[in-house]
Amino acid sequence: MERLEITKMNRRTFLKKLLGIGAGGMLATSLSYYYARFIEPRQLTVTHHVISHPLIPEEFTGIKLLQFSDVHLGHYYGLKRFRRIIQKINELQPDIVLFTGDLLDEPNKYPHIEAVASELSRIRAPLGKFSIYGNHDHGGYGTNIYRDIMEKAGFRMLVNEHTLIRKARSFIAIAGGDDMMLGKPDFSKMIKSIPDSTYTIVLLHEPDGAMQMSRYPAHLQLSGHSHGGQVQLPFIGPLITPPLSETYYEGFYQINHLTLYVNRGLGTTRIPLRFLSPPELTVFTLQHQA
Repeated sequence: MERLEITKMNRRTFLKKLLGIGAGGMLATSLSYYYARFIEPRQLTVTHHVISHPLIPEEFTGIKLLQFSDVHLGHYYGLKRFRRIIQKINELQPDIVLFTGDLLDEPNKYPHIEAVASELSRIRAPLGKFSIYGNHDHGGYGTNIYRDIMEKAGFRMLVNEHTLIRKARSFIAIAGGDDMMLGKPDFSKMIKSIPDSTYTIVLLHEPDGAMQMSRYPAHLQLSGHSHGGQVQLPFIGPLITPPLSETYYEGFYQINHLTLYVNRGLGTTRIPLRFLSPPELTVFTLQHQA
């Protein structure tokens, strides 16, 4: 009789522990989903980096470039949050602002086109605002919609072309490539006629294009597209990255003479989740390296 009672108690204890583990797992899963859905996507991070190079003119030491990328305005990212981003960009007081593509998630379905242009026009950057196409900007019949928004907002669109930023008698080059997935990128045309020994920054939406870009005389490539994977796991990294961001998906990389930086972007696409990959604005301070 005593053994029977002990056996019943052991079974009861085992079942309680099993149920406790199950409930704990469900709670952890629920909390993780809540965090990834409602908290981390709103936890904007601002990362600061110093870019040193002998070809950066002394006159450009201290000049601040701000990169933002992959807003994906639409169902999961609204204008109210975007207004706060614009305010934050202006608070950081950049000299140059660079947008590396994917403004609207589905351009032909987005109802507030004029409002987006108006918000972007509020960005202040005394040495210029520049943008390129991402795959979502071309997709959804968005090619002309996106160009119209950016031009109304005072951004210079760079499509397989470059511009020189001048300060006193010195200058650097900023080049922009068309989107690699849905556009017609032309790397040689992008940097054609840039004067020799000019420090050159390339904007290219898809980071894996750095493997091709490294064959050309460019020094820094700024990309987005990957969202940092959106969902990463410790010791594993991103679960899924889009095509052309499978090799390079977050932060700095060195490919031969080319330095690549991949921005995690601001919004989400496909699934409205971010985990261990918070949204990002990136500030680069230029410095002449003697």
